[in-house]
Amino acid sequence: QVQLVESGGGLVQAGDSLRLSCTASGRTFSNLNMGWFRQAPGKERDFVAAISWRYGSTTYASSVKGRFTISRDNAKNTVYLQMNTLKPEDTAVYYCASHPRVRLALTAAEYDYWGQGTQVTVSS
Repeated sequence: QVQLVESGGGLVQAGDSLRLSCTASGRTFSNLNMGWFRQAPGKERDFVAAISWRYGSTTYASSVKGRFTISRDNAKNTVYLQMNTLKPEDTAVYYCASHPRVRLALTAAEYDYWGQGTQVTVSS
């Protein structure tokens, strides 16, 4: 069992930055692949970014590549999502998720545990 708690969401203006955090408990964090997803009202939950446990490899959705950075601090059991140059279309509830398998996962179905989500709203 893994518990995930996100924080750091809020209301910002276009062009601003935010850093989301997700703290894990219940299992050795350093053995977990972590991902960030987002879901806007009336839309499906979309992949944003992922980071592996083994080598710290990362991958991003094309819509956020170059603006968002995923990172992890195993000593703090925390994964981060640094979001720069935010756009109104980035508005969504952001979720972190985890799974213990080796390869990076890009779909929600591949993740075992989820946080409760944190709202990010970007005004124009």
